[in-house]
Amino acid sequence: MEFRRIAVVGAGTIGIGVATDLILHGIPALLVDVSEAILERAHREVLNNVRVAPLLSKTLPRLSREEAARRMVLTTRLEEVAECDFVIENVTEDWEIKQPLYERLERLARPEVCFGANTSCISITQIGAATRRAANVVGVHFMNPVQLMPTVEVIRGFHTSDRAVETLRRLLSLLRKEAIVVADLPGFVSNRISHLFMNEAAFVLQDNVASAEKIDQIFKKCFGHKMGPLETADLIGLDTVMHSLDVLYESFQDPKYRCCPLLRKLVQAGLLGRKTGRGFHTYPETKDLTREP
Repeated sequence: MEFRRIAVVGAGTIGIGVATDLILHGIPALLVDVSEAILERAHREVLNNVRVAPLLSKTLPRLSREEAARRMVLTTRLEEVAECDFVIENVTEDWEIKQPLYERLERLARPEVCFGANTSCISITQIGAATRRAANVVGVHFMNPVQLMPTVEVIRGFHTSDRAVETLRRLLSLLRKEAIVVADLPGFVSNRISHLFMNEAAFVLQDNVASAEKIDQIFKKCFGHKMGPLETADLIGLDTVMHSLDVLYESFQDPKYRCCPLLRKLVQAGLLGRKTGRGFHTYPETKDLTREP
């Protein structure tokens, strides 16, 4: 199959990264979201990513701003996915949002088109059941920042076909990414483990065992991690981490996935991490979108 244009539904942090990666590798992207304001921000960030990414990774090609802009179409009209050869969905980790979206995608996309569900914790089997093409639904869990990460967690749902997995593998190979295929249970491998890690770090902070800086330093300096657990949560977005923990708790009914009250409190306060300038840490380079009481 030729990938003439890929639909990227959801222009948040991961959607922006996916669009960046596609454009850098010569694949036109249709970026879809619900408002012009979101798309304008996404447009700016994609173009900035295209400029910066080759400076951070020598394997990524250099691309002019003009050429990047030509490879990207931004729209609020989901109907335009009808012209795309693959759909990558990146909307909020909320089933009440995802389910009606997939019901619409089912009606709009050509019957042979596969859907890559970029979810942190929601079952791929559950997502496939919202369509009449469950065999064409495959999980594709990109890591942040997408354009710099060489590996993707791919999830095979109960009905996911070999064709869907191989189609996704071909697309990822064009992005020079390795696919690691795993089975489908909420959280899969990466988030089922990593969210416990981040959540427990939040409990350690809440219990005043150590500061956020010291918690992260221990894992960077003692264990050689590139980022500490609280820094990682800030990068992902504390709202996303909280929603994922809630899905894991609901799915497994296991108290080990209960969301730390401090984490939930920060989300309620609008301190979501890097994207707002404050979370467990403060990021002076990012405008703080929250208001002081």
